[in-house]
Amino acid sequence: MSRNILLIAGREFRQIIAMKSFWLTLLLLPAAIAIGPLFASSLEDDESKRVVVIDRAGGEVVEALDSRFALESDRHELRDISRYVRRHKLEAADPDAPWAQHDRWYSDTDVATYRAEGGMDGALAKIERVRPEGTPELDTHEPAYAILRADETLSALHGDALQARVDALLSAKTEDGKAQADVVLLVGPDYPRDPAIRLWSSEQPDAGFVTTLQDTLTGELRLGLLEARGISRTDAQAITAARPALTVTTPPPGGGAREAVLIRSIIPLAVAYILMLSLMLSGSWMLQGSVEERSNKLLEGLLACVRPEELMYGKLLGALAVGLSMIAVWVVCAAVAVFVAQGAVADIIRPALAPLTSPFTVAALIYFFVLGYIAISIIFVAIGALADSMSEAQGYLMPVMLGILLPITFLIQTLVAGKGGILVQALTWIPLWTPFAVLARLGSGIEYWVVIATGILLAAFVALEVVFLGRLFRASLLATGQKPGLRQLIERFKPAQ
Repeated sequence: MSRNILLIAGREFRQIIAMKSFWLTLLLLPAAIAIGPLFASSLEDDESKRVVVIDRAGGEVVEALDSRFALESDRHELRDISRYVRRHKLEAADPDAPWAQHDRWYSDTDVATYRAEGGMDGALAKIERVRPEGTPELDTHEPAYAILRADETLSALHGDALQARVDALLSAKTEDGKAQADVVLLVGPDYPRDPAIRLWSSEQPDAGFVTTLQDTLTGELRLGLLEARGISRTDAQAITAARPALTVTTPPPGGGAREAVLIRSIIPLAVAYILMLSLMLSGSWMLQGSVEERSNKLLEGLLACVRPEELMYGKLLGALAVGLSMIAVWVVCAAVAVFVAQGAVADIIRPALAPLTSPFTVAALIYFFVLGYIAISIIFVAIGALADSMSEAQGYLMPVMLGILLPITFLIQTLVAGKGGILVQALTWIPLWTPFAVLARLGSGIEYWVVIATGILLAAFVALEVVFLGRLFRASLLATGQKPGLRQLIERFKPAQ
């Protein structure tokens, strides 16, 4: 590599990193990584939603709802403790406890055992005896719903007075800023003969809440109907509570077939996405630099010292250095975020890094990223040689970017959905999209011979680009003020006389 190419590459690199937009873009992603978890945590609603029940039938609806939602809350607690114990290898605290039995759906029997052993307090007391120093504590949450019986004043209201009181409850706040009621439920006096239930909510109710509510009320409805037919309440409860004893075994986090493929695809898909993002950004900076050189009459001075080929190779090398620098910063920030991550994110880190244990996969990631970057950057360099202004450069750039990015967007969406098909296969063998397709497929499974064959095809495509777009670049450098038509463009692809 000649000294002139390195000098031009260094100049291109310094020119781009001197732009304020470069530093803003460079720091935007790390800032998003740092602020994102804080912003997400601020959006989490840890307070229990208050469900006020007006039970005019005088039955057991309030107790049934309270029991059912308490059961679901304890089941959720049990899952949280199980993930925590598995993540930090604390099963020795009590190997026979339900929360030490992983990868399963916790039944009502498991929840009953959990309660009999002291619930959350009992589990944490056992875990504390074996928890190593420095292990983060388990994050606890309030129950999702608090079931409250309406007072006599509210229960006695009807019609418009009831509606006005309910509206006031849904909009009013307590002294500590909590809503007085998030949901109001009205059970009529003829329930269960009249099974109509009225529900008011301060917002769109959660589908899981409505499903649990309907399931619980259905059980109470059947219980009341059985009692009305002369069956004792004890027998009726036994009948309605009869359920098959299901024992469900699930794979560990990331162990399911489709889930494992998606997790293994995280890094390859991220590399493909970063390649697309960095090309979009660096392409506009390259064009801006090329247009400024032409408008400031610097191009003639450069060509007096270097050959057009050296100028093109230097620009390509400088653009590649800019792109790799950005990616290096982003990767370091992402690695730090992954290192400090806890909770569900930590459960998928190990399987997500599995592709990096294969030297072939690592080599393929680097190879297709670098050649893909060069293949698209050559097009930007050629556009920069054709344009005399940024508006003209944008006119060339926009259709090119749309033609490149739209198929890539469909490709990534298809692979994330776990699908393949003709589109994915076709994009793998079309050189312009080969880098993105191969990178995205490395985690989901792609044959070695396909990787090798497409790698050779991509190298041949880049070589042809260097030849033909190099001719266009050379012929267009000094054609300032000339807007070539289709015939002139074709002429510029021919070898110089």
